[in-house]
Amino acid sequence: MGLACFALLSSAFAADERPNVLFFLIDDQRNDTLGCAGHPIVKTPNVDRLAEEGVRFENAFVTTAICAASRASIFTGLHERTHGYTFGKPPVSDEYVSNGYPALFKRAGYRTGFVGKYGIKPKQNQFFDAYEEIRGSPYLHKQEDGSVRHETELSGDFAVNFIQESEGPFCLSVSFNASHADDGNHIPGIGHFPWPKAMDGMYEDVEISNPRLGDPSVRDGLPDFFLEGSMNRQRWYWRWDTPEKYDANIRAYFRMLSGIDNTIGRVVRALEKKGIADNTIIVYTGDNGYMMGDRGMAGKWNHFEQSLRVPMIIYDPRVKQKKAFRTESEVVLNIDLAPTFLDAAGIDTPPHYQGRSLLSMVQGKKARNWRDDFFCEHLMENAKIPKYEGVRGERYVYARYFENDYEFLHDLKADPDQLVNYANNPEYQRVIAKMRARCDELRDEYGGEYVTYVKPKQK
Repeated sequence: MGLACFALLSSAFAADERPNVLFFLIDDQRNDTLGCAGHPIVKTPNVDRLAEEGVRFENAFVTTAICAASRASIFTGLHERTHGYTFGKPPVSDEYVSNGYPALFKRAGYRTGFVGKYGIKPKQNQFFDAYEEIRGSPYLHKQEDGSVRHETELSGDFAVNFIQESEGPFCLSVSFNASHADDGNHIPGIGHFPWPKAMDGMYEDVEISNPRLGDPSVRDGLPDFFLEGSMNRQRWYWRWDTPEKYDANIRAYFRMLSGIDNTIGRVVRALEKKGIADNTIIVYTGDNGYMMGDRGMAGKWNHFEQSLRVPMIIYDPRVKQKKAFRTESEVVLNIDLAPTFLDAAGIDTPPHYQGRSLLSMVQGKKARNWRDDFFCEHLMENAKIPKYEGVRGERYVYARYFENDYEFLHDLKADPDQLVNYANNPEYQRVIAKMRARCDELRDEYGGEYVTYVKPKQK
């Protein structure tokens, strides 16, 4: 059976019993920058409440650490190698888009909505009943009455209105542009990381520590293509290269995160006011991690844990937790979200999806035959961002930057901070051979060797 004619409707739920799905996606937030994840400074009480009453996946990763490719993976349930989209590439194929989770929800009778940073391609939004793209550069938007509203607040306004207007089951995606920096404004603090006005004054009285892996010696062993001339390094100079700049920007970044949390609280209260909170599944995650000055870098784009790890929380009010703050340690991925959404709503998952539903783990059941590793990659055509493909396993991490003829091998047991490259260590040659073979296997399963994309010339 072809993808275009895949059967969608399921009789698992009567129309008035099916749960709503509310999905919050954050930009540039790594796994540890939440109160419930133990961060000593960042205040996120509303997200913490979701974690307390739901499940926090402490080993959540993206398969590609950049917003465009990661958002396309979330949308389609596929690796970048398969869907083929990132910045500068053609749109995701109609075949994959028509079987992305919004299309399947819409055809199953759900009301579908989207607000915020789309991040895939324009004109592929036909599967939303309500749609508004709100970008974050600039973050502050002047309103008709002369007032100014932050992108995060406007996304919240849309979400509240969507909830108030919905009569049947809905699937709403709230895709914040925050906490991405405004790359067009390098003024430290409110310029580079603009926060909503409601967060004014937060974190002014706290002591800010330097990045844990920020010492210059940490980057001594990195190859040249990771350093001068790379976008990771270029943006480090924008954000973190002096103590004063780091201090102003990290406080501003934390205010952006708390601004998101504040808006999430407002949206959740709209659910409660309408009387549908008990039948609304809420999911929170990030589109990629964030270096935050570690290893002398900014941005993401690489194979290190700071880039690949993201927060992920799933709150299903139908599941009564036996204890607060339940965590799940299995490795889960951004491509698992689409099948999870569909499974929760009783909608059949397309067989070509590469992710797996997390619903059984949310329900407290033990995962069976779960993944031991996953394929990760970055394939954007940009001279300042080196391409790579690799495998992140339970103990070993392998990455090959194939255009630079350079390999990394990390042993997370011996060196959890990935400070040592064991690729040329004689004692690890069996390990690296095995990891190379596994990388080849997964690469070929998801699409084969990468072929450089050449953008067609404009006629």
